[in-house]
Amino acid sequence: MFPDVLQDLIDEGLPLLGEHIVLVVSSVFIAALLAIPAGVLAVSRPGLRRIALGIAGAGQTIPSLALFGFLIPIPFIGGIGEHTAIIALVLYALLPILRNTITGIMGVDPAVRDSAEAMGMTHNQILRMVELPLAAPIIIAGLRIAAVTTVGTATIAASIGAGGLGVFIFRGIASVDKYQILAGALPSALLALGADWLLGYLEKRCAR
Repeated sequence: MFPDVLQDLIDEGLPLLGEHIVLVVSSVFIAALLAIPAGVLAVSRPGLRRIALGIAGAGQTIPSLALFGFLIPIPFIGGIGEHTAIIALVLYALLPILRNTITGIMGVDPAVRDSAEAMGMTHNQILRMVELPLAAPIIIAGLRIAAVTTVGTATIAASIGAGGLGVFIFRGIASVDKYQILAGALPSALLALGADWLLGYLEKRCAR
């Protein structure tokens, strides 16, 4: 049994790992493109802040498998395959990035803003040159949480034909084969640890 699983890893492991990485990187990247600008806009708008956090938080309350299934029949969005999985994963990645962006910018010392204004800097200059650099470690911490969470959630994407390491896990569950399950679970865990280490390193570098 184990030699068969080892052969499966050799034949399919790298392609499935590549698919998994594409799912995670694409989802977190798109979520960051949406959440960071939304967080910047929401900082000075309490009403928008409540709405944005509420919508992002609502996505977290839906069980992942149910969300994948819910998206399938939606026209132009759903269906079987990678694009539906990415949409679902983006919804899960939004909240930590959005929340940390808002927290990071709001946590900037008001005295620093006042000093920047006294130097004649515009609002956009203060945002680009003062607030975002100071908030960067907290924003990266949000990206770190989103990435690690997405690595695990992406294994469920195999249930809708999106590939990834979840293929081994679902195959192992169907055949009651613990080696197949481990063939998907262990690389996924290592990938999560790697993402956590890399983004943790970037977070520390930005905090210096």
